[in-house]
Amino acid sequence: GYGYTRSDPLSGRPWPAMPTFLQQQAQALAAQAGYPGFDPDVCLINCYAVGAKMGLHHDADERDKTAPIVSVSLGLPCSFVWGGLQRSEPVRSLRLEHGDVLVWGGASRMVFHGVRPLPAGQHHLLGAERWNLTFRMAQRPYRG
Repeated sequence: GYGYTRSDPLSGRPWPAMPTFLQQQAQALAAQAGYPGFDPDVCLINCYAVGAKMGLHHDADERDKTAPIVSVSLGLPCSFVWGGLQRSEPVRSLRLEHGDVLVWGGASRMVFHGVRPLPAGQHHLLGAERWNLTFRMAQRPYRG
């Protein structure tokens, strides 16, 4: 699990600042998708090894759930699962490749989504891993 804390629960040290370049890229991607005013205050990084998965969930821990989510895929391709507003609704799979970006908000902001088990492979930069950078507005209100 995770929670939005000001410091790393393992080390007690404050989280590093988000690199300005990444924050600006997330802002530009959100604006291009129709969400001007997106100003992420967190970047959640998930690292998937071969066989790792993420079950169906929706991102509900942010203060303002009208703010979009910006998700950047790096490394091995994966099968991203996109469902409905109820966990029991049918899902469809989208293949995400290195460099693919998903931005969702509005009526789809609370859609259930996940990642199927990561198949074996090698990426020329990240080896046998997939990384996902998820930019969010966890604390500040969205004024899009």
